[in-house]
Amino acid sequence: MKKIIAMLLALTMVLSMGALAFAAGDGEDAEVPELPDYLKDLDLPEFTTIEEGKLIMSTNAQFPPYEMVADEGKGFAGMDFAGIDVEIAWYLAQATGLELVIDDMEFPSALIAVQENKSDMMLAGLTYNEERDEVMDFSTPYANGVQVVIVPEDSEIETIDDLANAEMIGTQSGTTGYIYCSYSPEDGGYGEDHVTAYDNGATAVQALLNGQIDAVVIDDGPAKEYVAANPGLKILDTEFTNEDYCLAVDQDNTDLLEALNTVLETMIENGLVDEIVSHYVSADEAE
Repeated sequence: MKKIIAMLLALTMVLSMGALAFAAGDGEDAEVPELPDYLKDLDLPEFTTIEEGKLIMSTNAQFPPYEMVADEGKGFAGMDFAGIDVEIAWYLAQATGLELVIDDMEFPSALIAVQENKSDMMLAGLTYNEERDEVMDFSTPYANGVQVVIVPEDSEIETIDDLANAEMIGTQSGTTGYIYCSYSPEDGGYGEDHVTAYDNGATAVQALLNGQIDAVVIDDGPAKEYVAANPGLKILDTEFTNEDYCLAVDQDNTDLLEALNTVLETMIENGLVDEIVSHYVSADEAE
C-alpha cells in the first residue's frame, strides 16, 4: 500500500488518462477551448479585481477531481492545473474578459486569501456553511459534495455510528469535515481530542495507512481516488454529509459576485458545468 501513497504525496495523481487527455496540452501547443457564444457579451455589472485584467483564484490543488497539479503547461488550456474547478474558473475568467491566475496553497490559507483580498475568489471543492457565510459571500451552487469515510478493509468501523468508537479521526485542515468531526458529542461530533487535521487529504491517508489514525473523513471524489490507488482501503457505504459546492468572494464584494454568478448560472443553464464534470466523473460515480 505504501509504495502507491508516494504518488499521492507528489500530487501527480489524476482521475484517469481519459480525463487528463481532455485537459492536456503542450505549452504553446495546448488546446484552448473557444468561449461559447452564450457566454459572450453577457450583461455584467461593473466590477473591479485585485489586479487589473486578472481574476486571481485561491485553491488547494490536492483535491482531485476538482483541482490538481499538472505537469508544467500540460493542464487545462495550457495551464499548470487541471480539474473541474479549474475549468469552471477558466470560463469565468474568459467570459469576464480576464486572465485566470491560480494560486495554489493550503486550504485554510486559500480561505484567508479571499478574506484579506489577496485573491478574488476561491474555488477548492468549497462547501457552503453558516460559519463561512459570516466572512465570505457564496455563489450559486454548481455541484454537490458528499463527504465519506475511508477506513482499512479490516476495520471494526463498519458504519458512521461506529466513528464514535474511533480513537482518532483524520481530516483535512479547515474543511467542513474537520469542523463537523471536532464538534462535541453533544453537538453531533466526536470532540477535538479525537480529530487530527492534516494539510491535505493525501497526508491524512498516509497516516491511515501507517496506523496513526482509524479513519479519514473527506469528500467523495478524492476519497475514490485514494482508495483506488491504495489496496486495502475502503469507503463506508453511508454518507457522512451532503453539501453544496460554491465559489466564494470577499464579504460584500457584491459586484464581482453578481458578475461571476451571471456567468456561472449561464454555464449551468446551458449544460457546460455538467459537461465539465462528465469529463472527470463517470455517470455511475455521479449518481
